[in-house]
Amino acid sequence: MSFTSAQKGKARASSTPSSSSASSSSDSDSDVTSSSSESESESELEDPNKYLELARENIRAKAAAGKDDTFVSLAEIDDEEDVIALGDPEDVLQKLPPLDPGELPDSYFAPGPSKRKDARQARDLDAARTISAAEKLQLGAPAPPVPSKPSGKDGKPLTKREKKEMREKTAGKDWFDLPAPRAVDLPRLYREVEALRMRNQLDPKRFYRKDEGEGKGIKGLPKHFAIGQIIPTSTPFGGNAATDLPRAERKRTLVDELVDDAETARYAKRKFLDLQGQRARNGRGTLHERNKKRKPKW
Repeated sequence: MSFTSAQKGKARASSTPSSSSASSSSDSDSDVTSSSSESESESELEDPNKYLELARENIRAKAAAGKDDTFVSLAEIDDEEDVIALGDPEDVLQKLPPLDPGELPDSYFAPGPSKRKDARQARDLDAARTISAAEKLQLGAPAPPVPSKPSGKDGKPLTKREKKEMREKTAGKDWFDLPAPRAVDLPRLYREVEALRMRNQLDPKRFYRKDEGEGKGIKGLPKHFAIGQIIPTSTPFGGNAATDLPRAERKRTLVDELVDDAETARYAKRKFLDLQGQRARNGRGTLHERNKKRKPKW
């Protein structure tokens, strides 16, 4: 069938719109498919549960096939919290060891009360162990017996007045239980104490502090006191040495010893003569003699 040029042009014109319509339809189909794929991907991203389901299925398949060492408790898969344990099933089932390190050794440093002052203090571990061992021994030892209450000769408990009198008899353990002398012995002890107080007059090269009760008589004596005496022993003068005094030459009291001492007697005699000479110069009849020695005013 022969076509004219006009018909050929019409045929071309008619064929071009069909091709354009086909191309437009294909473009629209591709747009629809791309938009649908994008919407599916967005929906998959928005719903992560699908990925979890896929992961669970893969894990089940691998666990059944035994291709992987991964062990998953199927009972825990359906729980809210997903747990995946790696390694041998027997090792996974075993519990973790406790994190408690146990009893640690003592430190050589102890923390101080504050960070600025004494932040660290050194400790003596040997002494601390000894003290702790002693405390344990004391805890295990029997308790000491309860001291009985003091009672009198008749067996009755002492009154407050009697207890006070007993306490005042001595100065206490801190003062070696110094006794309180009886009132009958005070005059005799006063003479001994006065001799001790006047020891600064016996030796001119020694000076002593003044006693509190000096010059007050018997009332100036302390409440608790005792006068000691040197007891002869085997040391340092063992045997019959020339330096040891025989018993016959030993004196009873301090005053007797001072009177018998030759050096003390010489010093006392010299001081006595000095005092007597001063009294003679200032005595009776000396004023007229002094007036004679004065020069007249005219």
